[in-house]
Amino acid sequence: MFPMLMHAGYNERFNLGLLTTSGSLGLLFAPSLAILLYGIVASVSIDQMFLAGILPGILLMVILAVYSFYVGSKTSVPRHSFSWTNLARALREGFWDIMLPVGIIVGIFGGFLTITEASACTAVYVLVLEGVIHREIHLGKNLFPLLRDAAVLIGSILIILSVAMGLTNLLIDAQVPMKILDWMEQHVDSKLQFLILLNIFLLVVGCMMDIFSAIVVVVPLILPIAARYGVDPVHLGIIFLANLEIGYSTPPVGINLFIASQRFGRPILSLFRAAIPFLFLMLIWLALVTYIPAISLWWQD
Repeated sequence: MFPMLMHAGYNERFNLGLLTTSGSLGLLFAPSLAILLYGIVASVSIDQMFLAGILPGILLMVILAVYSFYVGSKTSVPRHSFSWTNLARALREGFWDIMLPVGIIVGIFGGFLTITEASACTAVYVLVLEGVIHREIHLGKNLFPLLRDAAVLIGSILIILSVAMGLTNLLIDAQVPMKILDWMEQHVDSKLQFLILLNIFLLVVGCMMDIFSAIVVVVPLILPIAARYGVDPVHLGIIFLANLEIGYSTPPVGINLFIASQRFGRPILSLFRAAIPFLFLMLIWLALVTYIPAISLWWQD
């Protein structure tokens, strides 16, 4: 997408910010592993969590889309009139691409594939799609360079995650999350105060811990406190994941920043600066999701 946006004439900083923050937009939609893990740790229905994530996820996409439309309207990018014919042609040409997420969801929730098997099938599907159907890559010439690039990228991510795990263990050994939550329990008098401090706490957690460690460590600690203030555990899960979604694009352990830096060849701090307008909009979205429970609990009677 980055070279396509640059070729179309959009500002480089906007492109970097858009693509960096967009990397986590699927966190609240099925079949998100984060939702699955939260449901297991919190003993909450995973189906309810997937339902609860639909409106907040769509709301965030709409907010970022409106901002992107606004920025696009201020640029000199040439506009093209809408054409149903072009749309039909694009859908026809992209049919096999569209079927990829459909196949993943059907495979996992239909009980045909495990998460790991779905990942392997996805890789094979993409290779066949690009090498046989679209013929964008030559499997004989490009397969091993692609595997090498993928190994470098995944290796970098594993190094980042191992460092994040080390930091997580340090925080746990020092009982930092426990001490902060104990302080909140002693000094917070209302549900509103609790939600405000919870968001601040989770934003810091998202900056310092990887999402899966945060779910396993922090969720069991905050569940009983949230229950005391009458926060629905499903709503709490959406708040929790929304905060950590923002943490994906914030230093020092924002995984989106590291991946974008690896792929775009840009310094992490420059990517963070590019993502600031999007992060500001995401904070507004977080406030709406936190203080309007109906956005997450729309499916309840």
